[in-house]
Amino acid sequence: MKTIAVHFSLHLPAKVKRRRKWFVASCPILDVCSQGDTEEQARKNLSEALTLFFISCHERGTLDAVLRESGFTSFHPSDFSVKAKVIPESEYINVPIPFYVNLNGPRQRCHA
Repeated sequence: MKTIAVHFSLHLPAKVKRRRKWFVASCPILDVCSQGDTEEQARKNLSEALTLFFISCHERGTLDAVLRESGFTSFHPSDFSVKAKVIPESEYINVPIPFYVNLNGPRQRCHA
């Protein structure tokens, strides 16, 4: 079996707040949260939680519905600067989404 690894990376807004002895990190647009002993650990844990969230949605076949229900809409990249609200880079988190692709297995043709 010939398999290759494919990695997507998402760049999502995140907030971190201190709650007593914990740091709580959240991605408000997807309503996903995590925590840690430090701000760095909370952000790392949030990235991992978001990775698992996206993998779970993909495996269940609900990713499209979840994104639509969360207010996501697609647009052409040339429209990005016109409509996008700018927030500081420090308020984003990178979320890796890893996949394996079986090159020998049956695949459906793309109907895009």
